[in-house]
Amino acid sequence: MTDNKPLSTGQDTPILSPQRLSPVAAVSVLAPVPVNLVPKPQPTAQLSDLLALMARLRSDCPWDKKQTNHSLLPYAIEEAYELAEAVQTDDDEDIKGELGDVLLQVIFHCQLYAEQGRFDVGDVMYTLQDKLIRRHPHVFERESLPDAAAVKQRWDDIKAAEVAERARRGKPKRRLDAIKAGSALMQAESLQKAASKLGFDWAEVEGAIDKLEEEIAELKALIPSAKQTVTDSNHALINRQRVEIEKELGDCVFGLVNVARKLDVDIEAATLTCVHKFRSRFGFIEDALAKQGQTPETSSLEELDALWALAKQYE
Repeated sequence: MTDNKPLSTGQDTPILSPQRLSPVAAVSVLAPVPVNLVPKPQPTAQLSDLLALMARLRSDCPWDKKQTNHSLLPYAIEEAYELAEAVQTDDDEDIKGELGDVLLQVIFHCQLYAEQGRFDVGDVMYTLQDKLIRRHPHVFERESLPDAAAVKQRWDDIKAAEVAERARRGKPKRRLDAIKAGSALMQAESLQKAASKLGFDWAEVEGAIDKLEEEIAELKALIPSAKQTVTDSNHALINRQRVEIEKELGDCVFGLVNVARKLDVDIEAATLTCVHKFRSRFGFIEDALAKQGQTPETSSLEELDALWALAKQYE
C-alpha cells in the first residue's frame, strides 16, 4: 500500500491515495455525502475515475458489498473465456466490452485487497512494470539478442533465476508447479501428462478405464443417502455428504480425462463439441415448438424427448 492513508467514500471503503485521484474522482470521494445526493458519475477515460466508481459500488451496491476474492474467481475465468470468444469474432464493440469486463475483475480484486490493507492497484501496476522491465533486458539494457527464439530463451533463463530466488526464500518449485492455470479439464490433462513423463501412469488405457469405473462405483455408493429429506437435525450431515459427493465427482471427471489422454483425445475439444451439439439440438427443439405455438416450459418431457430424437436425425 501507499504511505498515505486511503481515502474513503464516507462509508469506510478505501480506494487510493490522493495523488492517484483525478479531480473528478477526488470530488466524488473526499467528503461523505448522502447517497441520494451524490451525482450520477459519467464515463471518462481516467483510471482513477474507474477506481472511484469501483469504490462507490463497494460502498453502495448490496451485491458488490457481498463479494470476496474467492467469490469472484468464477467470474474472472468466465470473462477470460468470453474475451477469447470476442477476439475470435473480431467485432470491435464486443472486444472492447469483454476487455472491460476483464479489467473490472482486476480492479475489483485490487479494491478488495486494498480494503484488507494488503496492496492496491498502484502496487499491482508497479509489480507488472518491474517484471516486464526485468524480463526484457534486450530492450531496456541494450542486450543484443538476434531473434525471437533467443528472446524466448532469455525470458526462460530469467524466469528460472526468479524460481531459484523463490526457492532460496523457502518457496521451492516442485515438478508440477510448471502446469499453467486454465480450465479444470486443461489442468487435469496437463498434470497427467507431466506425471506420465515421470513414470506415474498406467501402461495401457485399460488401467485408466478400470480406475474410472472404480471412481464411478464410489460415487454411486454416496448418492442414495444424499436423497434423504433435509431437516434441522441432519442438515450438517447432508452438507458433509455433499462435500464427499463433490470430491467423488471430481475423481470421476479426473479419471475420464485420463481415459481421453490415453486415447490421445483432446478432452477440452471433445467437451466443447458436446456443448455445441447440445446447443444445436436444444435450439432445434425450441424452433420446432415455436412453430406449434409452444415453449419448452409448456411441453411434456415426452414431447421434448421426441423432438430431441428428431434433432439427432438432422445432424
